[in-house]
Amino acid sequence: MKNTIKGGALALLTTLSAPVLAQMSDAERDAWALAQQQKAARAMRAGAAAAAAPSTPSTPSTPTTTGEATASTAPDDRRWMPDLGKLTATGGVIQVEGAGGGGLTPWALITGYGTRDSYGANAHYTYLSTQDYTLKSYGVAVGILDRVELSLNKQELYGSLAPLADLKISQDIVGIKLKLAGDAVYDQDRWMPQIAAGVMFKHNNGIGGLGAVTNVKQLGAASDAGIDYYLAATKLLLQESLLLNGTLRLTKANQMGLLGFGGDQRDRYQAMGEFSAAYLINRKLALGVEYRMKPRNLAADHEKDYYDAFLAWFPSKNLSMTLAYVALGDITVYNPKRQRGVYLSLQAGF
Repeated sequence: MKNTIKGGALALLTTLSAPVLAQMSDAERDAWALAQQQKAARAMRAGAAAAAAPSTPSTPSTPTTTGEATASTAPDDRRWMPDLGKLTATGGVIQVEGAGGGGLTPWALITGYGTRDSYGANAHYTYLSTQDYTLKSYGVAVGILDRVELSLNKQELYGSLAPLADLKISQDIVGIKLKLAGDAVYDQDRWMPQIAAGVMFKHNNGIGGLGAVTNVKQLGAASDAGIDYYLAATKLLLQESLLLNGTLRLTKANQMGLLGFGGDQRDRYQAMGEFSAAYLINRKLALGVEYRMKPRNLAADHEKDYYDAFLAWFPSKNLSMTLAYVALGDITVYNPKRQRGVYLSLQAGF
């Protein structure tokens, strides 16, 4: 084949150059023919090399398909977007101190609807009204990788009946929760609950409306700041539509810290039990009860245990509402009446 191509090329050159060759001597014609053969051979070798070389795109860094461009050149930005992957209601609601759980007690569940590959966050506002007092609680919380929860919360307590009609107390709470073991949703084939440990850093901002009494220490509290430590275990039984929770809290807080920490009767950490049970009527509605034990550190406050009965509604993963009947017992000897009332909490997030 190569010889045929070479012969054809020489024949064509000879035909086109015939007038010139006629004027050359024999030696000049032989030299010219040899030169043309060498040129033809070089051209054929270059063509063969080009045909054998692998074809490459003109722009090596540019992938050939859109899918390849996404995978090889562009980072997957979706990992920074909340995926809302958890089941409705499995983030719980926000309890009165800012942690994910029920109304009164934190659960082992991590707030928000982000899965282990994502995150979730929410903002909440809670209003609790009894015969003599009003409590407002509001803040934000973030759940990261369904393992870590961070929360920031503010509580404000107001009096409405003499001699505490002008009372105002506020405190700030920073919370951290870490899931240690288990998974409330995926561990349906065993009795292992989801377990989490948490810490609440609390600081009382003082007392207003009582004249010369401006600090909780004047009521007998040992300190205006304290830390609560807790260990929570939550078991979700999907087939029975039932959630069970038990929390053990180490605390010195008087009325959650609104009346300070420690007191003239006791100033040491005590272990308090907290319990919750909720029945999932359907995917959007839960009915439950809670009970929370309380310490008794102050002579001026015959503190009683808390309990409530609540109804939580989850119209979507971005919104929830909790309505409860709550009993807080006595709050100070100045208004010794048992405090019972209504608890309403709104939460928006993802």
